Amino acid sequence: MEPTYIGNKEILNLPKVAFLSSRRISSDAVLKCYDWATEMRNRGMCIITGFHSKLEKDVFHFLSKGTQPIIVVLGRKQYKNLPDELVKPLEEGRLLIISVVSTPRHSVETALSRNRYIIENADQVVFGSLDKEGNLYPLYEEIKENKKHILIL
Repeated sequence: MEPTYIGNKEILNLPKVAFLSSRRISSDAVLKCYDWATEMRNRGMCIITGFHSKLEKDVFHFLSKGTQPIIVVLGRKQYKNLPDELVKPLEEGRLLIISVVSTPRHSVETALSRNRYIIENADQVVFGSLDKEGNLYPLYEEIKENKKHILIL
């Protein structure tokens, strides 16, 4: 499927930092992620992520308070009604929402498609948390071999 877009497609031309996180995460790692998000907001860095997990949504909350560009990649079809927190950044021209699948709900398979798209389109990949038993770990192993710049918080 060809991706579908809502928002400012010019953002795709910017350098991008991916943010991904396993669902299992320590409270120390959560605080590091919040600090990282605040730093990225203050530096104006373009962040690309799924903003699907609780932590990713929290990171979006920190980022949305800034003025930097943000890319949300969905593991489901496009929104029929935008969530309230996406409206203002979209109106400001600093948000791009991309759907890479056509299914109405997230699944393990659609999350993998979403995460692959995020990684392929990022210049750097940041993992808020990485669980060796989680679904992100095989992707981490793949990109580690591809020599992409990786940071684990």
